[in-house]
Amino acid sequence: MKKRIAVLPGDGIGKEVARGAVEILQAVGERFGHQFDFSYGKIGGTAIDEYGTPLTDETIQLCKESDAVLLGAVGGPKWDKAPAHVRPEKGLLKLRKDLNLYANLRPTSYYESLADSSPLRKEVIQDVDMLIVRELTGGLYFGKPSERVQDNGQDAVVDTLYYQKAEMYRVIKLAFELAQGRKKRVTSIDKANVLESSRMWREIAEEVSKDFPDVTLDHMLVDNAAMQMVKNPKRFDVVVTENMFGDILSDEASVLTGSLGMLPSASISEKGPYLFEPIHGSAPDIAGKNMANPLAMILSAAMMLRVSFGMEEEAAEVERAVNQVLDAGFRTGDIASFGQTHSSTIEMIDEVKAVLLDNEAIMHIMGAYA
Repeated sequence: MKKRIAVLPGDGIGKEVARGAVEILQAVGERFGHQFDFSYGKIGGTAIDEYGTPLTDETIQLCKESDAVLLGAVGGPKWDKAPAHVRPEKGLLKLRKDLNLYANLRPTSYYESLADSSPLRKEVIQDVDMLIVRELTGGLYFGKPSERVQDNGQDAVVDTLYYQKAEMYRVIKLAFELAQGRKKRVTSIDKANVLESSRMWREIAEEVSKDFPDVTLDHMLVDNAAMQMVKNPKRFDVVVTENMFGDILSDEASVLTGSLGMLPSASISEKGPYLFEPIHGSAPDIAGKNMANPLAMILSAAMMLRVSFGMEEEAAEVERAVNQVLDAGFRTGDIASFGQTHSSTIEMIDEVKAVLLDNEAIMHIMGAYA
């Protein structure tokens, strides 16, 4: 099979982890007889520095002409004081809007070998398998007006939370469809006791649930959900919520695995390419130091193989390789226990690649930590 992949490394450690994902995909191609053609574009701060804008029309077109998009990370203190319209994050928001990436999927899974890296007790996180479905192109992040104003001689500010029913409906429906292939439970998160938008969200969730009688729906206020994710995360299967709540809760869920460096994500469109990215940031403090954890990016590539290309076996093999490397004791600094040897970004990539290309390679890996 031949596929064209747009690679947008972005800023900071994005360049390092994106290179790792490409190497792993090349190994997958070698092992399974696929051809992946990679085309590169710039986004975020690197695009600002070269083109004066965080996302060019050429990069958008490159993505639209590809079968899938891999994104590293954007942002950094270098651009923190830039005008709002040329901030690195604006490039990411524009890309989501132009590709109509309306839903973000963030799985959180339990890794036995990383139990000690989590701040929560093992019995709390054991067997956690949660999928957060976040609406991605509406709400406060895109509503207009969004500006600073003068009100009776006083500085004031307004951000607008705006949704059309169709925008809510499609992401909630997607959550129910995904739940049918899992444990058949959907938890809809809102703030219906305060916000009119949340009351509409809850009504639509009830409407959609009638078409999925085999899926159980429950509602939860966002403040309670934030508490339950650390008290009893195993109660969740598929979680669906609006843009800002999803942004916050999905980052909170990352604590369950012990590090943002372990969590992949997929952004889904109705038509056109999907986008895959780790949920961590650009980590400028360790950029270029060969210290970044590449596993979230590698797992994002595995999601791409499964979700965009239907390559279930290939995706499972990448995930197996990651698990075997972790079980063997390899750790970057963010997931290492006290006193444990730290592996570099390149070492982690090389070990995952070795397992993919040689089933006996894990014996060498195990020996390294015997």
